[in-house]
Amino acid sequence: MTASSGISIRGVSKVYGQGERATTALAPIDLDIEPGEFVAIVGPSGCGKSTLLRLITGLVPRTGGELTVFGKSVNAPVTDIGIVFQQPILLEWRNVLENVLFQIDMRGLDRARYMPKALELLKAVGLEDFADRRPYELSGGMRQRASIARGLVHEPPLLMMDEAFGALDALTREQMRIDLERLWMETRKTVVFITHSIDEAVLLADRVVVMSPRPGRIETIMTIDIPRPRGLGARKDPRFVAATDAITEIFLERGVFSAGGHG
Repeated sequence: MTASSGISIRGVSKVYGQGERATTALAPIDLDIEPGEFVAIVGPSGCGKSTLLRLITGLVPRTGGELTVFGKSVNAPVTDIGIVFQQPILLEWRNVLENVLFQIDMRGLDRARYMPKALELLKAVGLEDFADRRPYELSGGMRQRASIARGLVHEPPLLMMDEAFGALDALTREQMRIDLERLWMETRKTVVFITHSIDEAVLLADRVVVMSPRPGRIETIMTIDIPRPRGLGARKDPRFVAATDAITEIFLERGVFSAGGHG
């Protein structure tokens, strides 16, 4: 798989069930994601964000439309990608390094070839001193760092992240956001980042795809031109304030937020 042509989504939809039990999770949408781009998808629960991720990865079949990932039509699970979920799924009987290398073992790749990459990634995510620790010895943030390293060790052109920071406390989440941006700037992988957090989407992404409540539709696609790296001070940038306010207004109009609860 090459990363020359990015992701192309044309009229893609998803309906679960049939007849009276049919539920439209995702209305037909169009979206292009360029190679090396960081795209965040933000919206309320049930808007089809995670469904879209599963469609892109081929984990579930689409109901309609055309979908290609790096020039290939998606009709089965896409294997040359990395996926990081909200809950880090680590094997308790393997240490951190072995968990990262599990990606290599599972794919039948040469361990010796990928060992330097695994060690490089552990250093990049701040776990070089914890390579021999078991998952139960790690904090939630450290476990998620290990998951990110595992998702990148086989050098995929695309990293999919589904609410990857959703289970973390606020301080850890902020540090993870800063570290992920730094890692992305070093690797320039294509990243699709699913989140409920407006702030997180704006601070991380080149573009933010704003989705409506079910059935999920794209309300707008917003380009974020805040200079990188976007450290702790980025929230003071007028462009951050303007972008987050604009997304909040969309959610107010769609009833995601109630006006009385909007400060």
